[in-house]
Amino acid sequence: MADINQGNGQEFGKLRRIFFPLYVYELKKAIPMGFMFFCILFNYTCLRNIKDSLIVTGPGSDAEVIPFLKGYCVAPAAIIFMLLYAKASNIFTNEHLFYVTLTPFILFFGCFAFFIYPHLDLLHFSPQTIANWREAAPGFLHWPIAIVGNWSYSLFYILAEIWGSALLSLSFWQFANQITKTSEAKRMYAFFALMAQISVLLEGKVGEWCSDIRTKVPAGVDAWEISLKYMMGIVVVLGLIAMGIYRWIYRYVLTDKRFYDKPELPGNTGKGKKKMPLLQSFKVIFTSPYLGLIVALVVCYGISVNLVEGLWKKQLGMQYSDPNAYNTFMNQFTFYGGIASMVMLIIGGNILRNCRWFTAALATPLMLFLLGSSFFIFVLFRENLATLLQSFATTPLFCAVIFGALVVAISKAVKYALFDLTKEMAYIPLDEDMKVKGKAVVEVVGGRFGKAGGAWIQSLLLLIPGANYFTIAPYTFTIFIGICALWILSVKALSRRVEAISEKSAK
Repeated sequence: MADINQGNGQEFGKLRRIFFPLYVYELKKAIPMGFMFFCILFNYTCLRNIKDSLIVTGPGSDAEVIPFLKGYCVAPAAIIFMLLYAKASNIFTNEHLFYVTLTPFILFFGCFAFFIYPHLDLLHFSPQTIANWREAAPGFLHWPIAIVGNWSYSLFYILAEIWGSALLSLSFWQFANQITKTSEAKRMYAFFALMAQISVLLEGKVGEWCSDIRTKVPAGVDAWEISLKYMMGIVVVLGLIAMGIYRWIYRYVLTDKRFYDKPELPGNTGKGKKKMPLLQSFKVIFTSPYLGLIVALVVCYGISVNLVEGLWKKQLGMQYSDPNAYNTFMNQFTFYGGIASMVMLIIGGNILRNCRWFTAALATPLMLFLLGSSFFIFVLFRENLATLLQSFATTPLFCAVIFGALVVAISKAVKYALFDLTKEMAYIPLDEDMKVKGKAVVEVVGGRFGKAGGAWIQSLLLLIPGANYFTIAPYTFTIFIGICALWILSVKALSRRVEAISEKSAK
């Protein structure tokens, strides 16, 4: 693949180098990749907001159900998905593997809105039955009972969580890493992400409009059902569009030698080449120090952000008990978080191009440590501030909701702008088999175990009689600090390997 920076004879102006460091002919590759990312991220953002609305406001449920779902349902489901994906990668070409991965998700989410939710009375246990079970069961079974009693909500939550790993972290970025050189990635990856963040702004407004339908429908009509049909209809349509774009890139971009000049298409084996057997692949993957350090980064991020989000979502559920009200707030949060991400992507893209990999990768753990610690301290001492806050006509609960939203939004903005891009650049030097199966292990299993790790910590602490998110906060805060320290050490160790490989490939 030719290095597009060389032989062109052009230099970017100062402003263009900051905001748009791409040549005009590169748009044939950059725009469809960015728009495919747009579709996948729009769906992920929509599903992420809805899954929390369903679980936190479901009958007999609460925010405390989330760590049990993540730890004991999502993590095993992610392992099953990873095994199926790795096996499928030996059967299908990369192009068909994308279609096979995406199709079951859009089928389920379409069925959920148009068939499952409208018939919940027949498919779910009644709220009274769930309440009776919880009353008769010991305390440690209260949250698992809510998971079973609201089984379709739980399944929606599981698949929405895996969507982020399967389609966003794995399928899209795996494809990008296969068709992009490191020198191009420093300019293109931030552009892909910036295009995708427009979808976050759009989803925030679309989701808010769909949720506000409750103010426009007659009494007795289930406004949440109407909202779900609108939003899941959009998810299905954008999923199909993403498939169409993927096919277009294969037909018209990867056949252009300016963008891709390898002898075979990504993931396809040439004559005389065989894909590594599944068990042998896993042996190589699980004994690779390089991949192990990438896993450490992903797991540390997942645990640390999960510890902060769990405490925040508990307060959010207390503030908004209606699913449409909860989803309205989440979509407003999504919109402003998208603005923060777009600003950070412009800043982060320039950091990525002008600083060492280590400097760019270190920004996320440092930022999350500072913001997360501030949030924990505020919540732990919130009652001491009650009198002061009352003088401003507000409450500690509402302030914690807003402060938590700011912390999570800024942390995710830094994550999208620097953590994701530096992590993806670390995959580029790997061979094809490691990019496919190794990335599947890191993103699907590592990513899920990161969130599951935070969930296991919280769920075990919540088994203490009378425990809730507030009573366990001092313990989760201490663990949060330790995880951030381990994350920083892992960045330092991986940076030595990334920079060594980059220097070797530059010679």
